[in-house]
Amino acid sequence: MSSVAVDVPRTRRRYGRRRRTVGWVFAGPAAALLALFFAYPLAASLLQSLEGGFGNYARLVRDPSFLRSLGNAGLILVVQVPVMIGLATVLAYVLNQSWLKFRATLRVAYFLPAVTTLVAYAVVFRVLLRTEGGAVNQFLGLQVDWLNDPFWARVALIASLTWRWVGYNAVILLAGLQGIGREQYEAAAIDGAGPLTAFRRVILPQLRPVVVFCSITSTIGTLQLFDEPLVLTGGGPGDATLTPILYLYQVGFKQFDFGYAAAIAWAVVALIGALSWLQFRYFGSRTSGKERA
Repeated sequence: MSSVAVDVPRTRRRYGRRRRTVGWVFAGPAAALLALFFAYPLAASLLQSLEGGFGNYARLVRDPSFLRSLGNAGLILVVQVPVMIGLATVLAYVLNQSWLKFRATLRVAYFLPAVTTLVAYAVVFRVLLRTEGGAVNQFLGLQVDWLNDPFWARVALIASLTWRWVGYNAVILLAGLQGIGREQYEAAAIDGAGPLTAFRRVILPQLRPVVVFCSITSTIGTLQLFDEPLVLTGGGPGDATLTPILYLYQVGFKQFDFGYAAAIAWAVVALIGALSWLQFRYFGSRTSGKERA
């Protein structure tokens, strides 16, 4: 009896060790790849940014090109993201209506720009927006220098981003709309609320968590912009469309100043984290407060 009592814990320990060993056999290769291609470069870039102390970070606040790139990203964030999410919300609401024909086809059509390769669609916009012979100028009957004038270059970049991402965000918001029960629409109609009132008082408050998610992901995407400004304008004219990641590329792979490029990368990471936290804290707290109420 005593030998059995002693053998049972020992067997359990052997079984536990065997399970952990099997787990590491399966997870080990993935963990090794993660450490080699993610954790190590991350730590190496942080150390590289700190070569010579915090000199690279102090240089950031005195660098006019970096500050202009932040200003351009801030302009896109303030102008393009609200317009895009507003259009996506309206589009999702329309696509959710039962009276709309070919809803599935339209949903796919509006989502297609999001699966188009970044370089391909930027090249298409570059061709469409050419000053001489561009389809946009021909359609409008104007001679706008879309890609060489600072103001119009920003407009062109914002328009291209909006075209690509409205459908993507609309699909996400549509999923949120489909989670709202039909009985709530019926209750609003019984109370005499029209479509606009029901949309503002019933739909938007419940859609707020999804809107916050779209806002945070759009903020991250805006601060990581690279392909579109590179292909459309090259960051010009005169740094008018220069973004932090495009500037990082120029510093790292044209000037070969990798320590300073790493500092730019970590500054962008810190900025993304701060803005995401602020959005989640402000809008998320309002959402949770209303749910508790």
